[in-house]
Amino acid sequence: MNMKSTVVAASLLSMLSFGAFAATSINAEQAQNLQPMGSVSVSQVGSAPMDMHQMLSKKAEEQGASSYRITEARSGDAWHATAELYK
Repeated sequence: MNMKSTVVAASLLSMLSFGAFAATSINAEQAQNLQPMGSVSVSQVGSAPMDMHQMLSKKAEEQGASSYRITEARSGDAWHATAELYK
């Protein structure tokens, strides 16, 4: 039973640490001292703006970026966003 508790605790801690390493959204002033490393785009139909940030963060992290700055965003029935990635 103790081993089961240890496994559950380790799983919860790994999920928390995953969030700590997610790419964060920054503004133009914060981006001035960072090195750009490309851009990503996301789009989807009928979801919340928070989903846009989650998708951008995930794509940025997959590319090895620590942060991203949204350079374009459109909304309506479908939304689209483009972001510059930074190391």
